[in-house]
Amino acid sequence: MRVLPLLSGFRVVGMFALMRDVSDLRSRERLLVSMDATIREIHHRVKNNLQTVSSLLRLQSRRVEATESREALEEAVRRVRSIALVHEMLAQGGGDQVNFGDVLRPIVQLAEEALVTPDRPISFDMFGEGPVLPTSVASSLAVMLNELLQNAVEHGYPPGSGGGPVEVNLETTGNELVITVRDSGVGVSEGFDASSSDGLGLTIIRTLMTGDLGGTIEINPAKSGRGTEAVLRVQI
Repeated sequence: MRVLPLLSGFRVVGMFALMRDVSDLRSRERLLVSMDATIREIHHRVKNNLQTVSSLLRLQSRRVEATESREALEEAVRRVRSIALVHEMLAQGGGDQVNFGDVLRPIVQLAEEALVTPDRPISFDMFGEGPVLPTSVASSLAVMLNELLQNAVEHGYPPGSGGGPVEVNLETTGNELVITVRDSGVGVSEGFDASSSDGLGLTIIRTLMTGDLGGTIEINPAKSGRGTEAVLRVQI
């Protein structure tokens, strides 16, 4: 209700009352609040389930003696955790979209914790701001970025190489997101072709890129003349 006085000079001679039935409006507001809480809870449970899977894989890796099998399980742990990070952000913010810049930092931290060793010190630098993306796109990009960071460290800086820098750059131009991962390591071999490489990481990236996002990936020698530059292009 809103009440306005009717004045004659300085004297109130009546009032004008505006009344509106807001029952439907309040009902819709309560429904939206309930839906938002439900969406947050769903993302929270998905995150918890993914973390449980990650913990089980980690326990399994500790019981495996074969080095190759243990490393494969550890890679699976990082992939699952990268997806869990997206749902963690959504559980905090609600809705079905997430700022990818907020996802980038924990993914880089995850790679740093898992891949950096005393004989292979790596410095990670991040540039640019990420756009707001739907859950499905952000999840796929999180997995692909995890693979690129792993490749940059493992192939660019083999154990005992002394390590070096890895740069991650996000750039949005119009409706195109460009993610660049650059290292200053040993570089790719002559004649390397990302579209035909049978490595598991690049296979995962190509599958997600062509199946989910319809983007492109290029892996070339860095323009600086040393190291490798991987570029993902996605229409958003």
